Amino acid sequence: MAIFYDPKDERDLGRVKRALDKGGIEYFLRREPATGIGPMQVLVAEEDIPQAEKLLLEAEIDEYKK
Repeated sequence: MAIFYDPKDERDLGRVKRALDKGGIEYFLRREPATGIGPMQVLVAEEDIPQAEKLLLEAEIDEYKK
């Protein structure tokens, strides 16, 4: 597993989780090692990173269109 995303807050984390869930990407959450950085780190399998990036970009584009 590799760190895929480091969300800035709970809302950002929720957005990433929804995108990965929608695309069927398995992920794990790990608490941030230092306080004040963000809630959790999102980890995915290294081979899933390109697809996860694509899903996140698509989610950002969809959000921008709203």
